[in-house]
Amino acid sequence: MTDTPPDRLSNDPRSPHYDEATLERGIGIRFNGVERTNVDEYCVSEGWVRLPVGKSLDRRGNPMTMKVSGTVEVWFKT
Repeated sequence: MTDTPPDRLSNDPRSPHYDEATLERGIGIRFNGVERTNVDEYCVSEGWVRLPVGKSLDRRGNPMTMKVSGTVEVWFKT
């Protein structure tokens, strides 16, 4: 593994951007200067994160998410 986190990563196993080994290593995410722990997906180059919206679920039982644009910084915790 490299010391730089991927440009785009998702928590959803159905996503093509899902990487279990990277998630097990631990990723820290700072969005607009605030460290976030509830990010479902991020993209550093495009500058957005997907955050859950309350406790609401879609028709397939997955949490509803909202795409928010801003400054994204990521790093490995370990």
